Amino acid sequence: MNLEEIQNIIREEIGVVLYFSGEDCSVCHSLRPKIKDMCDKEFPQIKQIYIDAKENVEISSHFQVFSIPTIIIFMDGREFRREGRLVSIHQLTNELKRPYDMMTS
Repeated sequence: MNLEEIQNIIREEIGVVLYFSGEDCSVCHSLRPKIKDMCDKEFPQIKQIYIDAKENVEISSHFQVFSIPTIIIFMDGREFRREGRLVSIHQLTNELKRPYDMMTS
C-alpha cells in the first residue's frame, strides 16, 4: 500500500487506525493484537492499516512517525488521536466510543 492509497482510505472511511510498527519491536508485537481486538469488537467500521515503519519510510515521514509503535486514529478524514509506545487500550476505547457512536448511528 502506498501513501496515496492510504490518504484515499482516510478520506473515504468513517475511521482509520494507522499502526506503525517494526519487525524487531517487541512492544509493537504485544500491542498489535490488543489494538486489533479493540477495533474488531468495539469499532468494526474503523479500517485498520498496519505499516512497517522501516520498510515504508516515505509513509512514516509523511505522518511524522519517528518512533514505534505509533498509532494514529483518523475520524472523518482528520487526525483524532495519536499514541506512542505506552498505550492504554481502556482509555483509547473510551475516547473513541462517543465520536464513533455519533458517526455510525
